Amino acid sequence: MQTSYDLIVVGGGIGGSVIAKAMAEHGASVLLLERTSKFLDRVRGDQISPWGVAEAKALGIYELLANSCGHNLPWFDNYSGGVKVRHRDLLTTTPHKAPILALYHPEMQEVLLQSAIDAGADVVRGAVVREVNQGQTPNVVAMHGSQLQEYTARLVIGADGRNSTVRQSAGFQVKHDQPKRFITGFLFKDMSIPDDSTSSLFSCAGTGRSCLLFPLGRGRVRVYLVHPQASSRRLQGTDDISVLIDGLVNEGVPAEYFNGAHADGPLATFNGADSWVEYPYKDGIVLIGDAAAANDPSFGCGLSLTLRDVRVLRDHLMQQDDWEVAVRSYCEEHKQYYGTLHAVTQWSGQLFLEIGPEADAIRARALPLMASDSTRQLDHILCGPDKSVNERTRRRFFGEE
Repeated sequence: MQTSYDLIVVGGGIGGSVIAKAMAEHGASVLLLERTSKFLDRVRGDQISPWGVAEAKALGIYELLANSCGHNLPWFDNYSGGVKVRHRDLLTTTPHKAPILALYHPEMQEVLLQSAIDAGADVVRGAVVREVNQGQTPNVVAMHGSQLQEYTARLVIGADGRNSTVRQSAGFQVKHDQPKRFITGFLFKDMSIPDDSTSSLFSCAGTGRSCLLFPLGRGRVRVYLVHPQASSRRLQGTDDISVLIDGLVNEGVPAEYFNGAHADGPLATFNGADSWVEYPYKDGIVLIGDAAAANDPSFGCGLSLTLRDVRVLRDHLMQQDDWEVAVRSYCEEHKQYYGTLHAVTQWSGQLFLEIGPEADAIRARALPLMASDSTRQLDHILCGPDKSVNERTRRRFFGEE
């Protein structure tokens, strides 16, 4: 097996597999190193927002996913206190005229990794990266079985998630928002939902909690409970399934939805806070996806943001012979769209999910104004971060002017 490549991609998730596929199709020699031999359900995102679906189409993977492991959700329902307040047609009310695409994450990973292999990328599974070294010819040292192997490349791409080995080994400095929320996810099968073409958001003002339901098809539904860290605990393990269901029902999810439902995977809880690096490139190593910037999972933009990273990086690498210039152009674009998404999700968390008298007073001021003037609303979570925001945007959102 060769040891020198144009690109080494570390991480075989959605970001790593798709950039490997795209660049192999473009004629680059690509090595992808994936730590696991089998993808397992780790409750790490099961939906791509409409703006992410547009990115998937631009990358040529939408049909592949939709025809193999994807489930289109063209409707999005909002409930307040258990009462439906909106039944939204995403195909007519989003700029990309696209649905949410729900997927079972491990199936999606297998499909995309195989597509990278089919495109000509070399893929090594069970490869544990030990060291990543910067330089004009960066290199990666990985353990595969009992063998330690060094690989070199023009460019190393770290696509290995929010606990990125590449990021740590290369010495990138990570910034973090203060954790305020937990998000707990679980997969049910045979859940008695009335419509498997609709995703749903349930919330009650002032509780600091919200619930999200994403049907995955074939009788499976991924459920999420967002809850404040200050007044709740991390839920995990089978003993907490009943606690999760109680939390969902308390926020308005009908109890009858769970009649006959069974567990179909692990229950896991994550911190709902952003982590990011200011500039996701240094000396031959570039970061994409959660390794570059992990958006608060409470808002479900992680897969879409990763696909945006891949598409932007792919475009610049294909358009530029000088990959140093290409990667720096990617970093500048990434700074803009991630910055917009970061701001919008922070503001949304403050307005809709913070608790206490001060938060209640802000909602009492802002929400009536928003109801009478839709231009105060921010629709970036479903429609994407292309429309920039500024201080006046923030003030109007919070009803300060």
